[in-house]
Amino acid sequence: MTVVGIDDTDSRETGMCTTYAAAQLADAVRDAGGTVDRVLLVRLNPAVEHKTRGNAALAVHTDLDADRATALVRETLSLARTDDPKTNPGAIVADCAPDAVPPQVAEFTLDAIREIQDHVTATTLADFAGFARVERGNGRGLVGALAAVGAWAALSDWTYEHIAYREQSRWGTERDVDAESVRAAADAHYPAVWDTVDHESGYPVCVPRTPCPILYGIRGDDADACRAVADAIESEPVADNATFLTNQGTDVHLQDAPLGEVREDSAFRVTGTVVAPPETRRGGHVFLTLADGDARLQCAAFEPTKRFRDRVRALREGDRVTACGEVSDGTLKLEKFAARELVTTERVTPTCPDCGGSMSSAGRNQGYRCRDCDTSADGKVERPVDRVLEPGWYEVPPVARRHIAKPLVRGGFDGPTHPER
Repeated sequence: MTVVGIDDTDSRETGMCTTYAAAQLADAVRDAGGTVDRVLLVRLNPAVEHKTRGNAALAVHTDLDADRATALVRETLSLARTDDPKTNPGAIVADCAPDAVPPQVAEFTLDAIREIQDHVTATTLADFAGFARVERGNGRGLVGALAAVGAWAALSDWTYEHIAYREQSRWGTERDVDAESVRAAADAHYPAVWDTVDHESGYPVCVPRTPCPILYGIRGDDADACRAVADAIESEPVADNATFLTNQGTDVHLQDAPLGEVREDSAFRVTGTVVAPPETRRGGHVFLTLADGDARLQCAAFEPTKRFRDRVRALREGDRVTACGEVSDGTLKLEKFAARELVTTERVTPTCPDCGGSMSSAGRNQGYRCRDCDTSADGKVERPVDRVLEPGWYEVPPVARRHIAKPLVRGGFDGPTHPER
């Protein structure tokens, strides 16, 4: 067996897509007489500065020998948009079965999903393992390529994405996709297929807005259901398509950590207590601070998360919350949160039982009294609080979801869920 990893063939400005390059490589392998067992789409650390849209690396698993595969990779890298100095493609060819890569390579995959990795580390490890390298520019793509090679051995939770590609003459032009057919197909196959449409806004999340070759991408837990949705969409002609096995929608990027041990440019799952009412700041961004002992961490629901911000605004001082997201500039960017323990009462000034008016302080440590009725109370009293928020998990809507973030509809969470769709 041979595993080929490839990354960084696209450009933010001029398009292309590494999924397209991998699909073309898979076709070339078949044309050369080889068999393709699967093609992996591996989402890496979303905090990477140099990512394009989704920070994806790809791997092709084949029975073609490594030398022939390496020759095909060299041809495939000609698709890369190297006229953009920020595009630095790289490929790794491993002459072994996907589950037989060295353990250090599988470990590198998890590190690349959860931390920032560098070209030197990737190159050194690839050479140590005896893997062939193909690179252009500074070869930064070797980081993702090596991570893709180790993905099958490193990861266990997989989903699917079926991608339809445009005719090349249409790349960079406005896409012609019938939104109503997308909505109908998505509704028919939900929840096996998810994050196809943002229901509240009606926006077809599956249709990108970049100048890349993708017409639409359908994600879900069932490959046949993803293909069925794609088949039901009315659109401009589809030039090609491919179904990828992927770590999208798995939350594999999240690391459990105490509140005071989070690090920059990584994503975490932390638990703390809300220490002040959430604050809406300029631009519509909502901020709150969690505390656990002496540790403090600011969390934010930014404006693009839309209605999710109302869930955050509904939190109160004293609520116990688990928060998930990437930490950057000292702030955790909320992807989802779980309301663990909600405050259900508040201490308020007592009401006079005779006249119903609010009592006044009788002096320091002397309780409260009603001057008109001469009634008294020892101190503040507990009053029930009406909460619009229920215990459980809340998430950003599909229009704001990161590729790697796990939708609540997939299940497996440690509490009730309130899925967005």
